[in-house]
Amino acid sequence: MSSDPWSRPTTDDLKRVLESIGDSEDHHDRAVERLDLSVPAEIVTSRGNIIACMTREISRLGIGLLHKGSVSPGIVLVKLASDSREFHYRVQLEWCHPCEGGMFISGGTFLEKVDPNE
Repeated sequence: MSSDPWSRPTTDDLKRVLESIGDSEDHHDRAVERLDLSVPAEIVTSRGNIIACMTREISRLGIGLLHKGSVSPGIVLVKLASDSREFHYRVQLEWCHPCEGGMFISGGTFLEKVDPNE
């Protein structure tokens, strides 16, 4: 793991955390299917702080993230990038919990897609 406390988690960091969490035995009444997705992302808080992160999972309605440092629940901007495009979404971050190795997992609901040129 990087010595920079705010650097982006690596894919190996994500794998270790997901393995340590394991599958929940709780029944989750999910409205839509979630897909595992590990891509680099950024969270931009309402104060303009940028937190490098990795996605954990995504669905039509929401997203799960892995990052270093706690993020307060509230409305944030999540930026995702592919090789050729960037995607920006306003997300209602609903929760943030500590996990293995000083990392945090969080999850939220998509509010709207944002045009990065505006």
